[in-house]
Amino acid sequence: MHDWKKPERKRKNLIRLGVDQDHAYAFSRTRKGGWAIVQSSILSTTITLKRLKQRGYQSLTDVYIELNPSLCEPPST
Repeated sequence: MHDWKKPERKRKNLIRLGVDQDHAYAFSRTRKGGWAIVQSSILSTTITLKRLKQRGYQSLTDVYIELNPSLCEPPST
């Protein structure tokens, strides 16, 4: 996603997600890698499953269960 590559775009996107300006600025300038950023408290509270569903994204678990309904059935004995 090119919207998250540059620090200024990162800051603006975080503000759109509801992060206050001070935290958005500090977070957009971090040198940490992508994995460390994903596990941070700021992203875990702003990019939620509810928000992703509102944007039209599907849960991989839901898709898997839809494609393989036998997973939800109790094992036959």
